Amino acid sequence: MRRTSRRRMLAATLFAACALVPMAAPPAAAVQTARVDRPDRHNWHDRHDRHDRDNCPPDGLGPEVTARLDKAIEDVRRQADIPGVVVGLWMPGKGSYVRATGVADTTTSRPMTTDGFVRIGSETKTFTVTALLELVDDRRIRLDDPISRYVHGVPNGGRITLRHLAEMRSGLFPYTSDPDFVQDLLSDPQRSFTPREVLAYGFKHKNTFAPGKEFQYSNTNLVLLGLVIEKVSGQRLADFIDGRVLRPARLPHTLFPQGPEFPEPHPRGYTNQTLSGAVTDSTDWNPSWAWAAGAMISDLHDLRRWAGIVATGKLLSPETQAQRLKTLPTGLPGLSYGLGIFETGGWIGHNGSIPGYETVTVYLPSKKATLVIMINTDITSGGQEPSTLLARAVTGVVTPGDVYDGGIAPR
Repeated sequence: MRRTSRRRMLAATLFAACALVPMAAPPAAAVQTARVDRPDRHNWHDRHDRHDRDNCPPDGLGPEVTARLDKAIEDVRRQADIPGVVVGLWMPGKGSYVRATGVADTTTSRPMTTDGFVRIGSETKTFTVTALLELVDDRRIRLDDPISRYVHGVPNGGRITLRHLAEMRSGLFPYTSDPDFVQDLLSDPQRSFTPREVLAYGFKHKNTFAPGKEFQYSNTNLVLLGLVIEKVSGQRLADFIDGRVLRPARLPHTLFPQGPEFPEPHPRGYTNQTLSGAVTDSTDWNPSWAWAAGAMISDLHDLRRWAGIVATGKLLSPETQAQRLKTLPTGLPGLSYGLGIFETGGWIGHNGSIPGYETVTVYLPSKKATLVIMINTDITSGGQEPSTLLARAVTGVVTPGDVYDGGIAPR
């Protein structure tokens, strides 16, 4: 992860699981891409688009608001030097706004489009925690169980609960902040890591505080929760999430890759998280190191649907969803964090950042509005995540009383 100030660490990408620290990586080797095998992609989108026309007509926001959004997004894109941007905004009873601007490939100038897949980084956490909470509803685990009941060797594991892990209040050292991890990853971005391997980098360090005492964004927490899900379910994490989360939620274009595979079409991704600090194409880097904290892939329409499911708890019991939404202060003004979810300016959801890509997927209950942002860089601008700058600009236009002020910036 990038070394950054505490403010940045908590404010922009709520991450993704992901950010690294500067180091120089050789150009990534080309990786063969794949297409998602789930059927009827276009038919599903056609049905989804018909629903949009009925509830959120594409011209419903009016020419003035649309023009202001166009300008706000383009201003941020140019000022922050973002290659390509996709923004989807849906406001029932008013209208919708779906736009792509800029380029998906800086070499060929191929334009950014709204139908591409992207790496969603820390938004993966919303899927992992949803899977965990389904096991709570199944009465197979309890949130106040100690992690030592399921995973051996966790520092202070007898006092750290599953709730502490999901709330980011465990005190466990973030493995992405370990210098050896950063060196090993950025020296070989194609390397495959196991969950136990990445945890070992963090477990070398003392815990940073007593369980429950503070908030600290740490991918270590989510990797442990992924191991809990595997142990209790008897399935690989990717399979459990597919069967219990993605399919019931009807998300046919969301997947948990096992390595660097990346369905087509997708934009190229650009990062300066390299050993030298030089900008490089990180599209085909292996995200295995982020696993349960940030390895997943999705697209605009699936993220739009997922935003409402997470915020309203459609896959969970009302009691469990209520626990999820009990957000606690993070130490940053206007940002609170619950069980794998945050609230900022009234918007509920998560952001993601992984070398080359950033996303924001949030839902505003007061207006039943949904905002999804996808970009193909994670390079900060003025010390801020570019996805946060975009979300703030968009919400400043359409919901000035509920402005998105920042997600988690895990660098």
